[in-house]
Amino acid sequence: MDEEKNEVKTEVVPANVKGEGSFLPIFLIMIASLVIASLWNKIPAIKDAINYVLNPTAGALMNWNLTIGMMIIVLIITAIMTIVQKYATDQKTLRELKDEQKEIQKQMKEFRNHPEKMMELNKRQMAMFPKQMKLSMRGVAYTGIPFILFFRWFDDFFRAMGSPKFFGFLGWFLFYLIFAMIFSSILRKWWNVV
Repeated sequence: MDEEKNEVKTEVVPANVKGEGSFLPIFLIMIASLVIASLWNKIPAIKDAINYVLNPTAGALMNWNLTIGMMIIVLIITAIMTIVQKYATDQKTLRELKDEQKEIQKQMKEFRNHPEKMMELNKRQMAMFPKQMKLSMRGVAYTGIPFILFFRWFDDFFRAMGSPKFFGFLGWFLFYLIFAMIFSSILRKWWNVV
């Protein structure tokens, strides 16, 4: 091995890089979402307002055709969340971090028999993790509460219908999860979102 291959790039990622932000707003949004979800049945105004908006729109779509309507709703929700992710996060920095992660993975394969170098690479990788999480979670600040309210409405809507099964065996949550992952991967690739 030549000296270049043996040399491990060590770069310390500062804890508070300007513009990196903190987890506090995301944490507060998640707490607010959980509080609103827990008050769904206790404060009728929350439930009534969401039903007023979603019953004639999303509800009408699923009453027309349950499976196709649900697919359209999942596509719309996923598209909105992908757009928010694209414009609410620093895509350039996320791409750079992702590329750096790939480089570290490549170096880890090269140095798998060198524990001290692996340790350095692990430290470097772990130092990047909080920044990457903070950047990628910024979209939650904009979508957290509407997302929780939509899920509470879904739960009530499908219970009122007798908990129907999609394709004969999938509950609404699994259906949502599977199609959200499919649509998300397509839209992220199409719109170049990290």
